Amino acid sequence: MTRRLSMDQAVGMLEGELASGLRSLDDLVTEDVWLAFLRFGRKSFDVSGAPDADGLLFQYGTYAFDSLPAFTLDLTRQFEISDSDGDHDHYVQVHCELRYGFAPALEALGSFDSWFFNDAGDDLEEWAQGLTVRAAWTTIHRLKPTEIRVYQEQV
Repeated sequence: MTRRLSMDQAVGMLEGELASGLRSLDDLVTEDVWLAFLRFGRKSFDVSGAPDADGLLFQYGTYAFDSLPAFTLDLTRQFEISDSDGDHDHYVQVHCELRYGFAPALEALGSFDSWFFNDAGDDLEEWAQGLTVRAAWTTIHRLKPTEIRVYQEQV
């Protein structure tokens, strides 16, 4: 039987995947981060048996979080947390946020999001391949983000 990781280990596991390459975090390009996120997405965590309890989200767009618009790629893993009766209580999201700054070519990509759920019977590799054949991937996969931020939040 495969040992499932505690959700408390998720941020550390993602940070470990990002650091596992031969380059420092400051030298990573989008594709490096994406491959690390997919390795993280393949890890089994101890989640409830509820449908969609463990999901991956790929989303991007131009946002003005800090008052200046910046193109942002947000790679997120979402875990459902259940209460003592097994009912939904909240979600925990582990984000790997890549910011690129403002550029007209990036802004022209618009916004997009796609979910993958580990228990839905779909194939993670097919989902990932479907994202990397998008025209936006051609634009961003070799770009070096100006900032990479890993954090966890409760939603």
